Amino acid sequence: MPQQSVLVVLYDGVQSLDVTGPMEVFAGASHFPGAGYELRTASLDGAPVRTSSGLLLVPDGDLAGARVPHTLLVPGGEGTRTPAPALVDWLRDHAPRAERLVSVCTGALLLAEAGLLDGHRVATHWTVCDHLARTHPAVEVDPDPIFVRDGRLATSAGVTAGIDLALALVEEDRGREIALTIARHLVVFLRRPGNQAQFSAQLTAQTARREPLREVQRWISEHPDEDLSIGALAARARLSPRHFARAFRAETGLTPGRYVERVRLEQARRLLEDTTDGVLGISRACGYGTPEAMRRAFVKALGTAPAEYRRRFRAHPAAVDR
Repeated sequence: MPQQSVLVVLYDGVQSLDVTGPMEVFAGASHFPGAGYELRTASLDGAPVRTSSGLLLVPDGDLAGARVPHTLLVPGGEGTRTPAPALVDWLRDHAPRAERLVSVCTGALLLAEAGLLDGHRVATHWTVCDHLARTHPAVEVDPDPIFVRDGRLATSAGVTAGIDLALALVEEDRGREIALTIARHLVVFLRRPGNQAQFSAQLTAQTARREPLREVQRWISEHPDEDLSIGALAARARLSPRHFARAFRAETGLTPGRYVERVRLEQARRLLEDTTDGVLGISRACGYGTPEAMRRAFVKALGTAPAEYRRRFRAHPAAVDR
């Protein structure tokens, strides 16, 4: 295998995990003959940088003297809020020369400032999705996936999603077995699908202010197999269906139906990963009724069928898919 080079850009205020997570993944390939990457780090002037957690990182050199890499990786961090103009200029001039351009977390903000994301679909940390979309309308910001591939461009969501993206890149470059071994060594999954949501249904949605609506949220999470129609949920909240639907969306940011979909999908994923229950039983326990209905929901949300999802992520090898 040709040795591919990876250059990681460093700057003051960078998030240390955005740097070390992907680097540990790429470094893991060196345990296989001929599969290693040439890893280098560089800052604007070659001086050490202070991460957002206070860790001091000493780069291998300065960006001006760095060779054009195969993969240019731009991590995120607090330093992306007020980036050095010289760093943005360097990215604008040099990033297009790399064969593969990668950002982790809010590193996408630096690429956007350099005009490198226009016309592309990207992922970034959930807290800056609205900001990125508002300040750079030519960029298609997808707030849900943990990482997105768009041609030579690869972008990930917050922090640990950079590990998922790096594993996907190693799998692409070096094959599934090497990537799987690295994932096992790091005690992470190979791999969460790129379109897996950044957060659970409960974290994605806001918690309702009013107790009757909060109680409905709890009921949905604890009873996904029950009748969760708007009529049934409205009765539990002691509101008319129309008033309930309007109030639920206003206080949680999601329609009742969308919230139910996310809770059921999350519960089904958990059962597929952590139990040996069959798909038929899981589909009933999660309110889908039939395996086919659950399959359609998985394909729509995750791009994969339940059986394939279990094969990738199950914790118990003896699961029964029927």
